[in-house]
Amino acid sequence: MRPFRILFALACLAAGVAVGALNPQVVAVDFGIATLRPTLGVALLATLLLGAILGGMAIVASVVLPLQQRLRRARATPTDAS
Repeated sequence: MRPFRILFALACLAAGVAVGALNPQVVAVDFGIATLRPTLGVALLATLLLGAILGGMAIVASVVLPLQQRLRRARATPTDAS
């Protein structure tokens, strides 16, 4: 399993380098109070990373935390087997 993870990480890294290298155009990202001028590849990769992080945080908030709370309550409540 460990070699598969390493190969997957290297493949993602190679894909990121390829996207960055194949999209060298400069784009303007306007935030209202500031404007950034990254290359298109960097902007795409940053957007994908931010989306993955926010998606993971949404899953944690909506699924993991309620399940942990339910498990904590189930362990605290003694069950009567008789």
